[in-house]
Amino acid sequence: MISKNQIKLLRALGQKKQRKAHGLFLVQGEKNVLELCNSQLVVKTVFATSEFLQANGQALQNFDCVEASLDDLTKASTLVSNNAAIAVVEIPTVATPAAQGLMIALDGVSDPGNLGTIIRVADWYGIKHIIASTDCADPYNPKTISATMGSFGRVFVSQLDLPSYLEQAQIPVYGAFLEGESTHQKAFSSEGILLMGSESHGVREAAAKFVTDKVTIPAFGQAESLNVAMATGIILDNIRRQHSK
Repeated sequence: MISKNQIKLLRALGQKKQRKAHGLFLVQGEKNVLELCNSQLVVKTVFATSEFLQANGQALQNFDCVEASLDDLTKASTLVSNNAAIAVVEIPTVATPAAQGLMIALDGVSDPGNLGTIIRVADWYGIKHIIASTDCADPYNPKTISATMGSFGRVFVSQLDLPSYLEQAQIPVYGAFLEGESTHQKAFSSEGILLMGSESHGVREAAAKFVTDKVTIPAFGQAESLNVAMATGIILDNIRRQHSK
């Protein structure tokens, strides 16, 4: 059964400072925990109800599993529901990728739900790595992980000095701006970095000066703006459509 110290650790990993100190993060919910069976991430422990462990014993056979009551898991979880399973996973060491192929870069996207959805969108469009400014949301925030709907094991995020990275890039940098060229008319390269800013500030000047092509999504109604994750998906679809095999 789960111990008091283990419950304390689960609660602590809800905080960024503790995740960094321990080098661990939480994966919560039945679907996300089962996604770990097909990932390369290092799973330290899976805490789950007896029902979940019995139903998924074969899939979880390579993991250290600890039985816990739903009540204890709910107390330790950051989720309101879907608390039958929580995994403690090592934060991977990921090398910063070279600027090549089709990539996403994020400037000041601070909402973890938006980041998680963008990770999910990246996974859909076959993008394996996202570059993010240091003040973006933590990719291992429980809200981020939950919003990825399992894509956290296939798409990784590097937080770094974004302007410096863009300055050294030898491929086009497509920045999303209201005054950009329509994505319906733009001829995109098969390689490039799609740079998205926050909904409140957009792409900031430090990163904007390295944009080679400004693009925008044409509006047909009266909405003031689009959610950044939705906008990312729309632009990626326009890029992929031009270069689909």
